[in-house]
Amino acid sequence: MLDETESTRPREARRATWMRLLFVLLFALFYMVAEVVALVIVAVQFGCVLIGGARNPNLLAFSANLSEYMYRILRFVMFNSEQKPFPFADWPAAEGDAWDDDAHPGDPA
Repeated sequence: MLDETESTRPREARRATWMRLLFVLLFALFYMVAEVVALVIVAVQFGCVLIGGARNPNLLAFSANLSEYMYRILRFVMFNSEQKPFPFADWPAAEGDAWDDDAHPGDPA
């Protein structure tokens, strides 16, 4: 005869999978909103460089954090991570990027 815990495991696993689907759909919506925000940042940053000749440091910092957030969403929805992104975790603080350097075209020397 099956132990009670053995018989409830498949049911709990299915429930967890369906809950994951709900989170995937929620984070897919968050990702779509983040894409729109990223496009706005691109346009504003381009305008800053075109008009002012330099990048906006506040937009740089926020866009680095936003891209890290989008990366975390993708990791979660693709089952590469069990950690739910913001708002179930802290907002990401992007660290230095290997592609980041100090010399950027359009910045004054």
